[in-house]
Amino acid sequence: MTRSHMGAAGEWRRGWPLVAAAMLGSGLGPGLYQNLSSLFTPGLQQDFGWSRGQIATAAGVALTGALAAPLVGRIADRAGVRPVIVASMAVLALGYVVLALGQGGLWQYEMGVLLIVLALPGTSSLAFGKLIAARFKRHRGMALALGTSGLALATMIAAPLLGFVVDRFGWRIGFVVLALAGLILALPPILLAIRHLALASGPVTAAEEPAAVEGVSAATARRDPRFLLMVLSALLINAATTGLVTQLVPIGIDRGLSPARAALLLTAFGTSAIAGRLLVGALIDRFRPQPVAAAVAMVSALAFLALVYAPGGFAMLIVVIFLAGLMNGAENDLLPFLAARLFGLRAYAEIYGTAMPIALLGTAIGIVGFGRLHDWTGGYGVALALGAAALFLAGICFLLVPDEARPRRDGTSG
Repeated sequence: MTRSHMGAAGEWRRGWPLVAAAMLGSGLGPGLYQNLSSLFTPGLQQDFGWSRGQIATAAGVALTGALAAPLVGRIADRAGVRPVIVASMAVLALGYVVLALGQGGLWQYEMGVLLIVLALPGTSSLAFGKLIAARFKRHRGMALALGTSGLALATMIAAPLLGFVVDRFGWRIGFVVLALAGLILALPPILLAIRHLALASGPVTAAEEPAAVEGVSAATARRDPRFLLMVLSALLINAATTGLVTQLVPIGIDRGLSPARAALLLTAFGTSAIAGRLLVGALIDRFRPQPVAAAVAMVSALAFLALVYAPGGFAMLIVVIFLAGLMNGAENDLLPFLAARLFGLRAYAEIYGTAMPIALLGTAIGIVGFGRLHDWTGGYGVALALGAAALFLAGICFLLVPDEARPRRDGTSG
């Protein structure tokens, strides 16, 4: 076995518990509600008389909580990820409890979603991505892909299960189940994995990571044109793919599917997200990531256009949604990979935290836009066409990102 193969094997031998922890954190974190939120829409409409547009707007407004991400990133860079993860999982559970106790005021729904959004940075690649990037070099793309694939895997598994719970016991119990899943199923194994890693290969706080001193400051990264292109691509992808996933069940019902069968569209989307992550993770470990990302974005854009024309048959609908969701999976791997590749690990969490509110602005645009455009036009055709355009533009942004910072006129880079 060559030295490089031995090094790669050593990466996985020492780092797999961290990858597993990242899968749990992303899988049972706030992103799961984002992907499954459409399961709750019919019940909220029936009990409170809210329209799809009102629900989408309330959720979109609550995404302003993502403005706290740079602060969370700064804390993670300085104090380590464990306290950030524990606090985030507690806030997440509180958010679900607030949603379960809602009495019909949209402000209550906004408050619950706001708490869920506040928990997002500490359960995402902001926290786990830095640790993975510091421990994986040769297979960083695949390690990040597996770590972030927990959300897609959880979506695929939980969609029919949670759909059954909501249908049988009501949407309030569905929120309680999500709260317990994070606190009981995710948090203890995550903390055990991080402790195991600390015992096996050294401390895990950012200040004690040797690789964490490499790279540029967050201020320098924010002034780099590559940062703008990177976060703009994430904004466009989120606007398209999140808008789609939060309306998948209503889209299926509008096309004659039963609620239970429409929930399978979420499973197809989750499956595609896993495929997108793993495919892109494997490719960017071998090839330049920007063209890879652009190609996947174009495939998803074409699938969005296909949905505009309402493909006939349930099987065809599943295939098109699978292709449309590929970029959703890839983006969650690409953003942390590019952040580490372009700017290093010195201030990774703060840089990623700065990118997160901008990326989540796209999420808000997608959630509100798809819901409101449905109310205004009576269908999803316009929203899907705009989603296709957003994905196409995201592909162009990836192609424009150079690996090296452009030199300034004074001879410096940035």
